[in-house]
Amino acid sequence: MSGVPGANPLRDAQDRRLPRIAGPSGLVIFGVTGDLSRKKLMPAIYDLANRGLLPPGFSLIGFARREWHDEDFAQEVHDAVKQHARTPFREEVWQQLIQGMRFVQGNFDDDDAFETLKATIQELDKEQGTGGNFAFYLSVPPKFFPKVVQQLKKHGLAEQKEGSWRRAVIEKPFGHDLASAQELNQLVHDVFPPNEVFRIDHYLGKETVQNILALRFANTMFEPIWNRSYVDHVQITMAEDIGIGGRAGYYDGIGAARDVIQNHLLQLLALTAMEEPGSFHPKALVTEKLKVLTAVELPEDLGKHTVRGQYAHAWQGGEEVLGYLEEDGIDPKSKTDTYAAIKLTINNRRWAGVPFYLRTGKRLGRRVTEIAVVFKRAPYLPFESGATEELGGNALVIRVQPDEGVTVRFGSKVPGTSMEVRDVTMDFAYGESFTESSPEAYERLILDVLLGDANLFPRHQEVELSWNILDPIEEYWDKHGKPAQYAAGTWGPAEADEMLARDGRSWRRP
Repeated sequence: MSGVPGANPLRDAQDRRLPRIAGPSGLVIFGVTGDLSRKKLMPAIYDLANRGLLPPGFSLIGFARREWHDEDFAQEVHDAVKQHARTPFREEVWQQLIQGMRFVQGNFDDDDAFETLKATIQELDKEQGTGGNFAFYLSVPPKFFPKVVQQLKKHGLAEQKEGSWRRAVIEKPFGHDLASAQELNQLVHDVFPPNEVFRIDHYLGKETVQNILALRFANTMFEPIWNRSYVDHVQITMAEDIGIGGRAGYYDGIGAARDVIQNHLLQLLALTAMEEPGSFHPKALVTEKLKVLTAVELPEDLGKHTVRGQYAHAWQGGEEVLGYLEEDGIDPKSKTDTYAAIKLTINNRRWAGVPFYLRTGKRLGRRVTEIAVVFKRAPYLPFESGATEELGGNALVIRVQPDEGVTVRFGSKVPGTSMEVRDVTMDFAYGESFTESSPEAYERLILDVLLGDANLFPRHQEVELSWNILDPIEEYWDKHGKPAQYAAGTWGPAEADEMLARDGRSWRRP
């Protein structure tokens, strides 16, 4: 151990208490005044520092149009941390963080501002010892991605000097169809090497999503039945109970399928359906996910096996809420979907003939994301005819949020003198089984960016294959009819229930 340069001779390789800590580095956040930055990124950075996972000289540079000074920026971060951080506020951690905080004011086409940014980075290299290692986080609307990336190139900010790194972090959406995604990928890869581009899908940072891999590949009991011989179908749901809020400008024209199915749900599908990777090295994981996405097949009749909807005016949770078409800034003729459900199949030996139903929507019954693997019913039931009326299919449900955990549903005898079998559930909840609370997704992802670990980030091939799956559906919707209406607070339009009923199935009530 001690023969490795820079290794700690006192540290035992078996010791799991000391996690990986980021080396000398800094983060530049473009669009630092936005909601994402205030509610997620800044608190996550503080939480990492609080957990001792950031280097002592870590630096944070905010870039935005506001006319702020460094101390205004520090105050903004301080307020965001106080309000949204997961871990308790500690003054000594804050004092150390504040040493490396700087603010650069300017527009994205302002050359002087980018020169100031360059000078600020050089100054922090000297003062904080960041070693020239900086990640650029584009927390900005997608239309500004090209401009910011070009400016980073023009001012030499993306250049990697010997022994140091420069990385780009991009928030979704990565394009709005295949052509725009390819264009964006080409543009970014022209400036940063592909392995230094981190596309953030915050779902992949959630502990429960990573637990899919642990559940499947660390246990013997699930993998033998994880195939077409035993699985009847899979349902992947991401439901929100809120409307579009103030996001009309972003959301209209994008819609639920582009916003959620193209990235989050297809990633969850890939992790649920993939073969066991040779290792958990990013390349091995990506290889297996790409095989799944390549094998995905769309239904022949898109009219019967896809549904889109819009929430309508109704009472939800005791308050009257507006329909999508009545929201501020939405065109009353808008055909943008706030609900989308699609049926896909995967053409390979493991999954041939097993339907995967994906659905997402706003203003649904409650906020929940889950993957339900529903198993076939027993081929023969040696019970009296009425004894199993209450028995459904066995199911394994992975709850991604909010109450993270896993539920197993199976049949059990009802106490009494007669033989009656009914569904019961066994439940594992993260909050009850472990003393440590799950870190926020952005904590894990920001740390991985600084460590250069790309395990939880979709590669450009995955992004392009996902658009390849969704584009034909969007084109079909564009030419046929308009979204079905569903009352806010319900579980989507009747057409979605009919879609499953045609296959002799029904949606799970999460």
